[in-house]
Amino acid sequence: MLTIKTNFGDIKVQLFEKEAPITTRNFLDYVRSGFYKGTIFHRVIPGFMIQGGGMDKAFNEKPNNAPIRNEAANGLSNERGTLAMARTSVVDSATSQFFINLVDNDFLDFKAPTPQHYGYCVFGKVTEGMEVVDAIAQVPTGSRYPHQDVPEQDVVILDIVEE
Repeated sequence: MLTIKTNFGDIKVQLFEKEAPITTRNFLDYVRSGFYKGTIFHRVIPGFMIQGGGMDKAFNEKPNNAPIRNEAANGLSNERGTLAMARTSVVDSATSQFFINLVDNDFLDFKAPTPQHYGYCVFGKVTEGMEVVDAIAQVPTGSRYPHQDVPEQDVVILDIVEE
């Protein structure tokens, strides 16, 4: 069990270590190193997801560990309240950034072992604090070149701690 401490409140999360062992190990490595302290939720799209864990308040990307293998074919679905790894269009490119699904986003699930259908790996679920996630989703957003959907008010991850 983890607690994502934000300036909007706490979000408690259960990790799916059995279904996504590589991904949870990677996430816990970042947590245990203190990597997430002071990072922000830099992308907020109401009715879709909130994304963070890679940039500081000045939008500087933090240096990451090597990318990990995508475990999206683990049978878990991108349902409301689940945590999944963000990545580029490269299937195995996830590092530190993650997102929390605000709604059921099954179109992000694994469909086939091809780059366009591989999906995004679910590795955890919010167990308490969805009201905090929903409050973050309501923060007005704008653009901050080259980024879109950027909260106009900083949404800071103060820390992520193991319980």
